[in-house]
Amino acid sequence: MESLLILRQFGFDVAEEQESIYPFSPVYKVDNKIVKRTQYPLERARNLVNYITYVRDAGAAIVTPVKLQISNPQQIDDDVYICYPFIEGTSYKGLNQEIKQAGELLGKIHSLSSQDNVYKLKTYDVFDFTYEEVDEHVKEIERYAGVYQVDTDIQRLRNLLYNAVENQEKLKKASLTWVETPHDYKANNLVYTDTPTLIDPDNATWIPRTFDVALALLLFHNELPSAPNRVFSPQEWQIFLNGYTAHQTFTKTERDMWEEVVYHVFLDEVMWLMAEVEGDWRRQEQRELFESLLHIIANQENYRI
Repeated sequence: MESLLILRQFGFDVAEEQESIYPFSPVYKVDNKIVKRTQYPLERARNLVNYITYVRDAGAAIVTPVKLQISNPQQIDDDVYICYPFIEGTSYKGLNQEIKQAGELLGKIHSLSSQDNVYKLKTYDVFDFTYEEVDEHVKEIERYAGVYQVDTDIQRLRNLLYNAVENQEKLKKASLTWVETPHDYKANNLVYTDTPTLIDPDNATWIPRTFDVALALLLFHNELPSAPNRVFSPQEWQIFLNGYTAHQTFTKTERDMWEEVVYHVFLDEVMWLMAEVEGDWRRQEQRELFESLLHIIANQENYRI
């Protein structure tokens, strides 16, 4: 959709098409505001706004929509768009203090969750991967790893992901703690001043909290030039957890099932990422992250909760 139409719907007087500041979806910066796509349909977007407004008012640093003379968010054709303030600050660089603060913010947000999804966020329900999907994706990962000379035990990876497929029903039925959360908690969604602010809450979901934590373990450094080209080191992971557990305490079931959770989140969030875009493998920084992900999935004992 043309940016002019979107921005004018929000009352911005722009004369020419605007280029998205984000390569993967439409995100437009106009003056000191951001206009971007959010959850669809409009009712779900309004639930999102109610949730993040509650989180902000409860003391967690999270962006919320700006007040406009017109509706915000609003539906435009088959999408819903929202306008946020542009948050000034610096990008995450992987400093220990930044890592701890990121863990603290996620723990604070999780601590604010209701017990029964009162904000009616979309419910995570991805428990239907197949062995055939694993075979297809692992075949591509093997091909790219060969082309770009990344050493990996591909059969072990396949076996681990087969196990993840087998464990889906077990995870679905497990007594895990579910939370309302912005989800997709990554460094590129944080802006730092003295402390971090979450600037992209648009993937808000009702999900087991350990799934959210596992995603941070695997992809916190993804697609951010200022971040290290790797997952957390074991020491950095403990720093993140120290921040998180200042606000949250894991249950015995969550600790016992942590390994299965990490494999499942890899299956859901990482497998396709590594298999579908060869251009990512050409980029050294992303290739190094992929290599680090392959290492961590085979060496989980260093990344407990």
